[in-house]
Amino acid sequence: MQRRLTLTTATAAIALLALSGCASGSNSNAAGADGEGTRTLKVAATTTPMTDVVEAAAEAIEPPYEIQLVEVADYVQPNSMLQHGELDANFVQHPPFMEEFNAGNDASLVVVEPVYLTVVGMYSSSHASLDDVPEGGRIVIPQDTSNAARALQMVAQAGLIELDPEADTWSVTVDDITENPRKLEFVEVDIMQLSAAYPEADAVFLHGTFARQLGLTPEDDAIATEQDPQFAVSLVSREDNADSPEVAALAEAFHSDEVRRALEEADVPVAF
Repeated sequence: MQRRLTLTTATAAIALLALSGCASGSNSNAAGADGEGTRTLKVAATTTPMTDVVEAAAEAIEPPYEIQLVEVADYVQPNSMLQHGELDANFVQHPPFMEEFNAGNDASLVVVEPVYLTVVGMYSSSHASLDDVPEGGRIVIPQDTSNAARALQMVAQAGLIELDPEADTWSVTVDDITENPRKLEFVEVDIMQLSAAYPEADAVFLHGTFARQLGLTPEDDAIATEQDPQFAVSLVSREDNADSPEVAALAEAFHSDEVRRALEEADVPVAF
């Protein structure tokens, strides 16, 4: 099948934000006419395998549509761009992360389709298990609520801390720690900075993607893991374009055989 992918860089994406004064948030601003009626659909992604999935979807999407991959360097920028009508969709997050963005930014992003499951884990360069983390040990976790909660639940399940039983399981924060007998230090950092903490921390929370960038795998190297379907990485759009023909075409492409093969080659669990 003919490949229909146009690649832009993070720099180009930032330039789009700078010009966002001319965008209204309507779908027509994000999908432009090109050539003989071809409509270009802009989809942001950060790193592999997200970018790989977008590229595979670009191979699968049917005319008159093509996909333009907009590569970005973080996980907030693509949500802001989508909310402001600079994108048709993004592929960077699981639903709880999206909901946290919506709540904090008065946004109206919606999940279109789950695509792959995330395997997260706690990793250590010096300990074989979480139980080996010493008194006063330093555990590095994400600063966003949904991923921080995943990290804290793993530490609690290992018996190192106790969390407030009245707190929502996937919204707990360090303030919900009720017992910390080892006086562990929890350091919260941006999710893109977690890998840098691996060499020195007693334990660090990593998504499988970032672990593999360090030559680690959840199966062989994680000292604790979690894989909950509610955290599937999903195609996300806005309320005002979620039911459009353009997003329907994206949804079909993201659930294609091409995408399935890309995920299987990356050894990532498929969610469809």
